[in-house]
Amino acid sequence: MPVLRVALDLPLHRLFDYLSPAAGAADVGRRVKVPFGRGERIGVIVAVVDDSEWPVAQLKQAGEILAEPAPLPDDFFALCEFASNYYQAPFGEVVLQALPAGLKRLTPPERRAGRARKAPPALAQPALTAEQAAAIGKVTVDGGFSANLLFGVTGSGKTEVYLRLVEQVLALGRQVLLLVPEINLTPQLEERVRGRFPTREVVSLHSELAEAARERNWLAAFGGQAEIVLGTRLAVFTPMPRLGLIIVDEEHDPSFKQQDGMRYSARDVAVVRARQAAIPILLGSATPSLETWANAEGGRYGRLDLKARANPEARLPAVHVIDTRRLVLKEGVSAPLLAAIRERLARREQSLVFLNRRGYAPVLACPACGWVSRCQRCAANLVLHLADRRLRCHHCGFENGIPRACPTCGNQDIHPFGRGTQRVEEWLQGEFPEARILRVDRDAVKSRKQWEAVLERIHGGEADILVGTQMLAKGHDFPRLTLVGVLGADAALYAADWRAPERLFAQLMQVAGRAGRAELAGEVLIQTQYPDHPLFAALVAQDYPGFAAAQLKEREQAGFPPYAFQAVLRAEAPAMAEAIAFLEQAAALPVIGEHDQVMLYDPVPMKMARLANLERGQLLAESYSRPALQTFLPRWRAAIDGLKAGSKLRWHLEVDPLEL
Repeated sequence: MPVLRVALDLPLHRLFDYLSPAAGAADVGRRVKVPFGRGERIGVIVAVVDDSEWPVAQLKQAGEILAEPAPLPDDFFALCEFASNYYQAPFGEVVLQALPAGLKRLTPPERRAGRARKAPPALAQPALTAEQAAAIGKVTVDGGFSANLLFGVTGSGKTEVYLRLVEQVLALGRQVLLLVPEINLTPQLEERVRGRFPTREVVSLHSELAEAARERNWLAAFGGQAEIVLGTRLAVFTPMPRLGLIIVDEEHDPSFKQQDGMRYSARDVAVVRARQAAIPILLGSATPSLETWANAEGGRYGRLDLKARANPEARLPAVHVIDTRRLVLKEGVSAPLLAAIRERLARREQSLVFLNRRGYAPVLACPACGWVSRCQRCAANLVLHLADRRLRCHHCGFENGIPRACPTCGNQDIHPFGRGTQRVEEWLQGEFPEARILRVDRDAVKSRKQWEAVLERIHGGEADILVGTQMLAKGHDFPRLTLVGVLGADAALYAADWRAPERLFAQLMQVAGRAGRAELAGEVLIQTQYPDHPLFAALVAQDYPGFAAAQLKEREQAGFPPYAFQAVLRAEAPAMAEAIAFLEQAAALPVIGEHDQVMLYDPVPMKMARLANLERGQLLAESYSRPALQTFLPRWRAAIDGLKAGSKLRWHLEVDPLEL
């Protein structure tokens, strides 16, 4: 009797066998209902074989094999197999997480046809700059696999390069996958793509979509009806039968790295997918990740440069550093920045005050006894949200009301310390009562509709001063925005995380790029107590290549990625001693001695040592050889599976971690 080999969404590194008398090879890739435990699950048939390694008497009968949609293709399974092997994730989890929620339900909800979308106004093609034309000419869309970094300054017209290449691929009758890091970049890009290709089927895939809409769009991509797919990281696994080009916009963005479940990099998976499919991939950024930059410098990727802004009347903004060591700041704002804001108000231009810290203040504290508003569940402080009269943890979501007096000593004179976007917004309203001030952060903008409304207000000239976090730092084009003032940038300069300078430089370059994108000249003022720091010198010169060369030299000397390859084993338990003891067991497994090219460090608490009432530790594995690390990891993981652990202890492996 035929045996189905089924992938299930379970944290187990194995497939499951079921009997199915009517099954055949044509059923590979179809969904199937199977009994599991006391219930039933949806699985995916990976193979149909003649016998099983398990006794036939122990095998259960499979349920209904679902005819719709069509079977998942071989290239989908090949990509999932790579992700499973490389990231040490169970194959069933990889396969099932790539499907929309409706296709994983035993009883899917009734599907309704999507509402007809109003056609956007057609957009004309702008004339190409010489740099854009040269970049497009170097990408061959029908010549097999190629990987290229599109390195373009902010406002240089990277999106126009994307659209011209998309046009070429569509002319060949093929599909395009365009990945963006965050949902808030999707609406305006989607509108632009639809405007350029009004007769083509364009769909989006991201977490803000309702379940039914996401399933419809996924099926349209899978069935080949959707010719252009815009999506966030999970869309990289979407099966597309005629895929001809992959584009990863803002490829440096940390949002492309999944931080729970299967911890994968969508950018890196996209490169592997392009290679497997023998198609080109384009990675675009004004501040590429150092890994991508090293690949381009080493010749593994091509490099296409856009050094000037596409609008001939738009110039790169002038970047200046404000030395705050001898200045008196008012709510963190210097007199030169205040004067610059006043100038813009007089000229009816927009200003952006950038502070990547939401809330009113990072902490509430008592000056009498030293009490601070710490989270009861995490090794973090509760952030003061004065407008809501709440103290909130931005890590686990725990919240409390604001106490009337110090809980420790009863002192009623407790104060907020530090500042967030709410506090800066409130102070600026008092300083500039005539100005229309708009705060843009995760507290003020929680949905796509709210985000679209905010963008409409900004473009409509209904805001004079924007106060925002990194939500405003990338991908947005505000023609009347001519001033960017940066507060609180120093904290990342000397952080323990060795990636912090790279992230800070990228963030500041991106937010600086919001200024002066039209004919109005732009200016960027960065407040700092370290005006002589090399990072700020590179920012003033807007010299990413120089900054990247210096950072890569430091990393090579220190033996950090991309010159070494890492994986981290993390464990969390009610007590830190239990987590560390488990990691010490994992560090003492005999299999480690068989891999002399892999080095293990001592187990230590994580930077955020306590999260949601669990204590967390980590153990770093490192090698100067990626193949050596990849050979070691599956054997190590299998050995860790055999360790005894407390019932409440949880562990996972993360390959190529972004944070330690």
